[in-house]
Amino acid sequence: MSQVSATPCAPPNKGTGHVIERRSAGYHPSVWGDYFLKYDSPSNSVKFKFLGRVEGQIEELKGEVKKMLIDVVDKPLPKLHLIDQIQRLGIEYHFEREVDEQLEQIHKSYSRLDHEDFKVDDLHMVALIFRLLRQHGYNISSEIFDKFKDSKGNFRESLISDVRGLLSLYEACHLRCHGDSILDEALPFATTHLESINESKVSTSLAKQVSHALKQPLRKGLPRLEASRYIPLYQEEPSHDEVLLTLAKLDFNLLQEQHQKELGKITRWWKNIDVPRKFPFARDRIVELFFWTTGIYFEPEFAMAREILTKVISLASIMDDIYDVYGTLEELALLNEAIQKWDFDAMDGLPEYMQAYFKEFLQLYEYIGNQLAAKGRSYRLIYAKEVMKKLVGAYFQEAKWFHTNYIPTLEEYMPLQLITTGYGMLSTTSLVGMGDVVTEHVLKWSVSDCKSVKATQTICRLMDDVSSHEFEQKRGHVVSAVELLMKYRGVSEQEAAEELQKGVIDAWKDTNEEFLRPTAVPMSILTRMLNFSRVIDVLYSDGDNYTHSNTKLKDYVTSLFVNPLPK
Repeated sequence: MSQVSATPCAPPNKGTGHVIERRSAGYHPSVWGDYFLKYDSPSNSVKFKFLGRVEGQIEELKGEVKKMLIDVVDKPLPKLHLIDQIQRLGIEYHFEREVDEQLEQIHKSYSRLDHEDFKVDDLHMVALIFRLLRQHGYNISSEIFDKFKDSKGNFRESLISDVRGLLSLYEACHLRCHGDSILDEALPFATTHLESINESKVSTSLAKQVSHALKQPLRKGLPRLEASRYIPLYQEEPSHDEVLLTLAKLDFNLLQEQHQKELGKITRWWKNIDVPRKFPFARDRIVELFFWTTGIYFEPEFAMAREILTKVISLASIMDDIYDVYGTLEELALLNEAIQKWDFDAMDGLPEYMQAYFKEFLQLYEYIGNQLAAKGRSYRLIYAKEVMKKLVGAYFQEAKWFHTNYIPTLEEYMPLQLITTGYGMLSTTSLVGMGDVVTEHVLKWSVSDCKSVKATQTICRLMDDVSSHEFEQKRGHVVSAVELLMKYRGVSEQEAAEELQKGVIDAWKDTNEEFLRPTAVPMSILTRMLNFSRVIDVLYSDGDNYTHSNTKLKDYVTSLFVNPLPK
């Protein structure tokens, strides 16, 4: 971990005869360099012959799976298991309509209390139906778990030996909303007993699933990353379905090739910006940011949305480092003013490195505007600009706190720090490149302090503060929520972290509540907001794996964008 250091730098206006002392966070260089450029090379076309060769095979397999979904026996358990496998294998996006129809039927049956079909004493069954229906917006009551308690109000001792049931209960608990007190009790019960299972008494596959779930529950995991882990486990199961397995593998590798091509083009764009030379103080993380974006939407039809979001998030990351680390307060005021005006002529008064940045910034939004205009969606650019202006204004306010040694109150800190997560800006920006599901109503919703966006901002802010506050205080940074709780509430660092974790739990409950029907916006929009929170959980649950990307994030990138699944 690097200490903050002062770096001499050329003055913003040549000829002033003084040298400005710059701070440095000592970020490590890019892990990937030019590795993905090869996927944007015309000479690499042979590599992508896979694309045409298997598309027909995939369509054939999809037809078989659709038939399986329609023909599955008219009992809920086989249907639920099939839907669960399709989701875990990462192929549900091909069968959204069929899955919705089956779950609607199951919900109607359950609502009619056809409990003979639902094996009411089967914990795995009850937990699975609860999780799948809650995921799809059905407000099924958590009281269905009451039957698993004894006369004293405790969960029955006999459940301890039901490992699959406990695992399903554990996963179901992560769909809880405010007021689901039984699930608040069930989570520590399931967690404690899963942590102490005797692995020799369960199958290897189940033991691996338990071990992984305790680190990364399904609700908080990234579907594409979870699929890369689950497919090999599924293959080990003697009862696996060969059609599902083959489709999952082919689809994973086909998507990987599309993402490699996209990443090759984005890497070339990034290389032309020349970040290591022009902005040596900034994190060089374009590949990691593409991973972040595929966490929001991996599906083929979102290629334009991925490109727009990756490019915006990458320039926002440099902006963050300008405001957090490199710029003087006077320079930061100039950059804030230039962006609020959004005028090319505002570049003249900026120091040289900011001129280079502002030029790239304006060119990117001009490109986005042209892309949107070609599809008759120019009105969306207005929203993208406004949320970016709001973010930069908040960065500047935060910088003023730091440079004037001002310690905010908790009441001042949180509203501003929710904005400086960048997640409000990114939530709206993620929508501008999507299709017709995004209307002006959806964009207005995204900028209206709605519960979904606020929840994802809260999860981002509190997890980031807990994971990275030590590093940021060493290099010089505005105080975090951890320090403020210690200062104003007189608590220890551990107690502060525990209180912030409670805030994260509440924000996840808000997220889950927003999925309950009727929803404010379509489910596909809510899923993007959910996915922003998932990225944070994956990258920040044990430290800042974005800033320090040569850790497990390198393995995640390798899984999704380097190594295909073996055939």
